[in-house]
Amino acid sequence: MLADLQLQNFRCFESLGIEFSPRFNFFIARNGQGKTSILEAACVLLRLQSQRSSTLGPVIRFGEKSCALSGHAEQHLLDFRYSPLRRKVAFDHVEQRTLNEYLRIARVVSFANADIELIRGSSEARRRYLDFLAAQIDPVYRPTLRAYERALRSRNALLKSSYPRPRELAAYDQPLLEHGAKLSALRGHLTKRLAPFAAIAHNEMSGIGEKLTIEFSPGNSEDFAQDLANSKAEELRLRQTIVGPHRDDIRILVEENPAQLYASEGQQRTVALALKIAQARVFMAEENRPPLLLIDDIFGELDPIRRNLLLQHLPEESQKLITATTMQWRENGMEGPVFELNEHRIYRSK
Repeated sequence: MLADLQLQNFRCFESLGIEFSPRFNFFIARNGQGKTSILEAACVLLRLQSQRSSTLGPVIRFGEKSCALSGHAEQHLLDFRYSPLRRKVAFDHVEQRTLNEYLRIARVVSFANADIELIRGSSEARRRYLDFLAAQIDPVYRPTLRAYERALRSRNALLKSSYPRPRELAAYDQPLLEHGAKLSALRGHLTKRLAPFAAIAHNEMSGIGEKLTIEFSPGNSEDFAQDLANSKAEELRLRQTIVGPHRDDIRILVEENPAQLYASEGQQRTVALALKIAQARVFMAEENRPPLLLIDDIFGELDPIRRNLLLQHLPEESQKLITATTMQWRENGMEGPVFELNEHRIYRSK
């Protein structure tokens, strides 16, 4: 899927080039050497967004004004250059005005230790989980999300001003309602598509038949306009929009109990893995294409049983980029090149 990757001024790297194997690729280093940044660079190149950050500003190397990524995926050359002032996207050497052709090439699923925040963290983590998947499978999702966010930012900026004027606020109500209704509907539909895949994956990973249920919990009622009207006084007091899809969430239940409150840490990690496996299976079921799997330093943290279960239930044909601090956990059948990082330089040891 991803044949090679070149980085310039990305995170801790001034310059770096890597050629990948089509199946397993291992990146071994102590913490702080940039192995996670390589996975992030692959995600940014393929999806024009980071799995670690909601914005791309932090990926630019300290002291530099821009960064650049390029690589071959599905026999096409992708090129992405980013600065706070300008973004350039090129597909087979041709600069793109729209992103559809570029973004159709690859699908990505990211696994990391921080995924446990999907269960015990705030609703923002769960919205990002939905957004990351939805933007890859529905071409209208990304523009709908961006349009809603623009309307929300403008409306909140007015609410934070010294004297918010009702007429000016009302001017942003219509785009907020229009794009918000569409966004919540897309998220609700996606949650229904994910639910059976997540339930099956959880059953496979837990091995004890616990029932996992995920349900969409919208940030407003079916009458979004009335909710907005009823919240005017509270909005003025808090100086922010308090109802809408920016408050959407997913309810995650294990045996009908909220996982955030009642599941043990081991159960929460199993649920988080099941949610990510569900993402991969949506790609396989609906697009018949394996996603690139970015697996960031989790195999060394899993017990052998859970590690083997995860490997058994990932799409076998997916390309996998895996980071770790050691290779002692690697099982038979996980053959592929091993890249060692030291002082932000990379060496292929196998």
